[in-house]
Amino acid sequence: MAVNGTQVTVIGNVATEVTYALTPGGVPVANFRLASTERRYDRAREVWVDGETQWLTVTAWRSLAGHLIDSLTKGDPVVVSGRLRVREWAEGEAKRSRVEIDARSVGHDLSRGTARFSWAPGGRAGVPEEAGAGTGAGFGEAVPGWIVDALRGRRAVEGGDGPATEGESGGDT
Repeated sequence: MAVNGTQVTVIGNVATEVTYALTPGGVPVANFRLASTERRYDRAREVWVDGETQWLTVTAWRSLAGHLIDSLTKGDPVVVSGRLRVREWAEGEAKRSRVEIDARSVGHDLSRGTARFSWAPGGRAGVPEEAGAGTGAGFGEAVPGWIVDALRGRRAVEGGDGPATEGESGGDT
């Protein structure tokens, strides 16, 4: 998929609650402010120091918008990847600007904590219908054996009627 524009990845913290709305056309959209503060090591003082904080607005569309509402809270450390946009406008004599990221992907920053992944309904595109089918999600990587074994076990319990849906047993295997 070709994407025009400047692609960026920014590490920071969710600075506001995530807001969610539908456009007039019914398309889900979510927004939050991201605070990204540079940290550097001051060799002279032998301490880490904070630099300037960059404030960005993150916008997510469609299913990603819903996942943000379900997954993020103010203060969470995140990694955001997407298209960089700078919006400029005038308010009287004053010129204003805002830096935005049109998010393609958002995740918790696991260098600062842990998380558990939950599949969204219909979000198991990378799991083959038949256990052992071999590849997932077009990445050309073999599905690990422990996943194949878990799918076989789950299908045996479910009667072999296809993949499990959200809400079914999702515990550790």
